[in-house]
Amino acid sequence: MAYRSDAYSGGFAEPVFDSQSVFRRLMDAMARPGTIADIAATAGPPSPMSAGAGGVALALCDHDTLVHLSPAMIDAGIQAWLAFHTGALVAGERSEAAFAFLEQGAQLPPLSTFSTGTQEYPDRSTTIVFDVPDLGGGDAFVLTGPGIENTHEIAPRGLPSHFARMWAENTALFPRGVDLILTSGRHALCLPRTTRINRKEG
Repeated sequence: MAYRSDAYSGGFAEPVFDSQSVFRRLMDAMARPGTIADIAATAGPPSPMSAGAGGVALALCDHDTLVHLSPAMIDAGIQAWLAFHTGALVAGERSEAAFAFLEQGAQLPPLSTFSTGTQEYPDRSTTIVFDVPDLGGGDAFVLTGPGIENTHEIAPRGLPSHFARMWAENTALFPRGVDLILTSGRHALCLPRTTRINRKEG
């Protein structure tokens, strides 16, 4: 693989400490769906991958990880950046990927086209990291499920108009299904497959 010059920069300043910090914040956000986590540790991947998505990649990916990247990210050299900093390589098919990274403005493919795991190994599914313009100010959704007391509302911008239907099809696969991390700037919002999402009426 030919490396671009920007593949060597943009990693964590303190890789071990920063990776552990981001991992803990993401796990806490997964346990409390819909809450917004400040990733804090800064990464500087090539555009169009955001600092938040880059931080997630540096904390969660390693040499055993296959990832899916959008065509725009591959064109921008993200493949080389990930390989240099984490050892992760791009999967041949998105259904083989443990993580998928989509930049802001990219189309969110049908969730069933990613790995949804198996009944025996539901953890062998894809976690999608989708960068959005903002984690607030968009259409409102109501969340229910494990980790949520009563209900929780979110309003991220940049989700497809049929997102609630897409997610309902995903939760119907439980214990299989994908998990979703929305990133914006250095912030992240986690939506595990156990979370039920409905568009807020009115």
